[in-house]
Amino acid sequence: MNLPRLKLVSFALCPYVQRARITLLEKEIEHEIEYIDLNAPPPWFFEVSPLEKVPVLLADDRPVFESMVICEYLDEITPGSLHPEDAYARAQNRAWIEFGNDILGHSYTLFTTGEERKFKQTVAVLADRFDILEEQLAHRPYFNGKAFSLVDAVYAPIFRAYEVMNKYFEFDFLEDIPAVLQWWQALLQRASVQQSVPADYIPEMTAYLKRQDSVLSRYMTA
Repeated sequence: MNLPRLKLVSFALCPYVQRARITLLEKEIEHEIEYIDLNAPPPWFFEVSPLEKVPVLLADDRPVFESMVICEYLDEITPGSLHPEDAYARAQNRAWIEFGNDILGHSYTLFTTGEERKFKQTVAVLADRFDILEEQLAHRPYFNGKAFSLVDAVYAPIFRAYEVMNKYFEFDFLEDIPAVLQWWQALLQRASVQQSVPADYIPEMTAYLKRQDSVLSRYMTA
């Protein structure tokens, strides 16, 4: 099968971009990547991204937008699949991908809120979410067992961001989730996950978080 010429339009720190990049690397798909400044995007970006968000995948210059749509598309145009074969298992994976999106949304609030009360409320919500996630996992390397899947590609960027934040603020809810932490470490050691961000991701992410006028940034600069 001849694949289209692929270019991933990206912002280097974006977790939604990272899941698409992980998928490209896992499927060993040849591609280009172009990082743009979201504060000053090039004029053509608005033509290919109706929601004005990254990632956008250009397939022979035809745009595909929304991160999971991109991941599903990449999975479908290449041999094998990063989804389970069983239909119910696939549905469950997609449901837990949505759960990961919910965690990402609350995590963004954690990054950015300047209100101490909102920060503490968000920490409590995330503690609940990670406890629920813990109940779904056995002690195994990946979500479905030994096989890496798209649901893993979604959670890896979440865990990577918490690796940075946890150096400056101790989240108590990360202490009592051993199955999640085992999964977390397995994902961060995987080659596709490590290669899905630029080499300077950690200092750049740290600087990004510190620049926010947020409760978290105050902890980081204290």
